[in-house]
Amino acid sequence: MSYPEIRPRRLRRNAAVRRLVSETRVDPAELVVPMFVKEGLTEPRAIASLPGVLQHSRDSLRKAAVEAVQAGVGGIMLFGVPERRDPTGSGGTDPAGILNVAIRDVVAEVGDATVVMSDLCLDEFTSHGHCGLLTSDGGVDNDATLAAYAEMAVAQADAGVGMVGPSGMMDGQVGVVRRALDAAGHADVAVLAYAAKYASAFYGPFRDAVESALDGDRRTYQQDPANLRESLREVALDVAEGADLVMVKPALPYLDVVAAVRAAVDVPVAAYQVSGEYAMVEAAAANGWIDRERVMLETLTSIRRAGAQIILTYWAVEAAELLRQRY
Repeated sequence: MSYPEIRPRRLRRNAAVRRLVSETRVDPAELVVPMFVKEGLTEPRAIASLPGVLQHSRDSLRKAAVEAVQAGVGGIMLFGVPERRDPTGSGGTDPAGILNVAIRDVVAEVGDATVVMSDLCLDEFTSHGHCGLLTSDGGVDNDATLAAYAEMAVAQADAGVGMVGPSGMMDGQVGVVRRALDAAGHADVAVLAYAAKYASAFYGPFRDAVESALDGDRRTYQQDPANLRESLREVALDVAEGADLVMVKPALPYLDVVAAVRAAVDVPVAAYQVSGEYAMVEAAAANGWIDRERVMLETLTSIRRAGAQIILTYWAVEAAELLRQRY
């Protein structure tokens, strides 16, 4: 009987060897946790379609931020849920608006112990639920929206944010935001560009979390899920306009896009493991169909392996604690 001379299984024989030769690792410092804060809440509120995720009160948000820092996560991405909305999304630019107040709260609580980030988009604040201002015929007015984004970026920077995330997929948004920040004396505030954001069906639970008022869809400004080359063009434009980091959203259904973007640019690449990705795993685990923790870490590893250096995920705090135990 002949035997194989080369035995790759030697490097899989036990956990210690597998850990030693592991090619891809997820570090807690590479994880960013999205957090929602709702105006007027006195206690945190569960989100039915996002098990384990909360709409925070200002007090519970501060506590959650401290817990995230203690777990070692790299950043916190803040989303505001206002009590009142209007057609122009004025709550997003108002210094007393819930998102800007929350930024100040979190920065005061954790300082530079983690990167405090903020969503820079009007959709949570508009009564129509779109990411920009509307024209008289109901379309999204790209250039008028850019002016609002510039104002919103400065308001968030004035509140103390370390990184803004323009996510509306308006043409020219990164350049306008960068120039506005620089002109207002906030040259050190970084821009995480949602450079390849698809018109995905995976966002449903997020819209519950922010109580979205959207009627219709965002296909005229978010990308067609069929397109990859278009993503590379969008990414190149954002880098040319001054993006410090670029992001692909969603993550798991677009790992080929993540890999292609990583190969195309020399700035850090992020991916957003969105609400639908998270909710599917939670639902399957609740039914006993999958091993929740293993699937959680496997999905994060796959996103990291595809080339994302930074991962936004609702599991960030829990995953960070599991990873610290593993390594």
